[in-house]
Amino acid sequence: MKTVLLADAEPNSVIPLECLMKREGWRVLVARDGDEALDTARREHPDLLLMDVVMPGRSGFEVLQALRADEALAATKCVLLSARCRETDVAHGLGLGADAYVAKPFSTRDLAERVRRLLS
Repeated sequence: MKTVLLADAEPNSVIPLECLMKREGWRVLVARDGDEALDTARREHPDLLLMDVVMPGRSGFEVLQALRADEALAATKCVLLSARCRETDVAHGLGLGADAYVAKPFSTRDLAERVRRLLS
């Protein structure tokens, strides 16, 4: 079973995403801030990290940089989620190695399909 780590400080975002990912049949872990996301990733080695860009502690960008710099986690798929979707934000996230940058609000069907493709 594939493991998805959700990292977002907002319960209103985490709860529906957690339900969606579980409905898709994946094991779901949750982190409430960037530091917890990185600690959980190092401990659990998820297949995919679905992460908000703006979080307490480390930002999604900082977590992504740390993942890509860690040989054991560098290949982890990562989807950044953000309401901040200026071209510069998207380019920065993709430049750091994100597999996708998804604008909030998003279609849950489209997000589930994107995650399915990344995990297949």
